[in-house]
Amino acid sequence: MSPEEIARRCADLMWPDDHAARGLGMEIRDVGPGSAALTMVVRQDMVNSHGTCHGGFIFALADSTFAYACNSFNHKAVAAGVDINFLAPAHLGDRLTAQGHARHQGGRSGVYDVEVSNQDGKLVAVFRGRAARIKGQFFDTDESKG
Repeated sequence: MSPEEIARRCADLMWPDDHAARGLGMEIRDVGPGSAALTMVVRQDMVNSHGTCHGGFIFALADSTFAYACNSFNHKAVAAGVDINFLAPAHLGDRLTAQGHARHQGGRSGVYDVEVSNQDGKLVAVFRGRAARIKGQFFDTDESKG
């Protein structure tokens, strides 16, 4: 299997059990080796008392994108730490897109950057995640040998 096919297979195996992302209406737009892009529309139940999207939902979109990017190599990985900066508000009906990619992926740890933008391309948040690989793979590597 190519690296792109491995990334897609990992995402396909993760998605059915990703009740959080699915429940928030997220959609996977793209996955590749060390990268992912997810979208989410801001719903009424995501808007806070200021009339803007609650930061926790923006964080969830960025974090989910990070998860698909760092798990795209058929090595299970979890977050070891993250940081997010909110740059602009998101509003009801906005379609947010999070695009993430690996800055560095070593043997057991990696650093990933995610940018969240609205439908107009306005940057809403930037997120940096540190991934730690744990034991396990999504599928037997013998399956990837063609």
